[in-house]
Amino acid sequence: MSMKLRMAALALAAAVVGAGSAAAEDIQATYADIEKHFGSVPTFMKQVPPAALPGAWAEMRDLQLSDTTALSSKEKELIGLAVAAQIPCEYCIYAHTAAAKAAGATDEEIGEAVGMAAVTRHWSTYLNGLQIDPAEFRKEFDAAMGKPTN
Repeated sequence: MSMKLRMAALALAAAVVGAGSAAAEDIQATYADIEKHFGSVPTFMKQVPPAALPGAWAEMRDLQLSDTTALSSKEKELIGLAVAAQIPCEYCIYAHTAAAKAAGATDEEIGEAVGMAAVTRHWSTYLNGLQIDPAEFRKEFDAAMGKPTN
């Protein structure tokens, strides 16, 4: 191996080792932030691949768990429940139901959120299965909503 190639290999190895320690520091900082929010690091978070964890946590923290977004915590959790019911995801249904209740959702609101998921799926089945013309649908819907048409 030439001296130039050997030096390049050593530089690359040093960069990889340095990146690994930086990544380990990012993971530890992420775990500390998760623990600050939840009181511990849940097992499911520990099983997220390290390369994905900081971004996945930031998304959950800054959108779902934040109380400074356009939607209230209750609204976000009811949406999450409606989607979870359609996926379906047993874990998500449990978590979003509990979080919605913690955010003040009533049993009636929870029922309506799940009902809206069912109604949306129901009509989506008809609209897609019958291959309703999208342009015509939009035109008729806009008219029904009182939106001026061209």
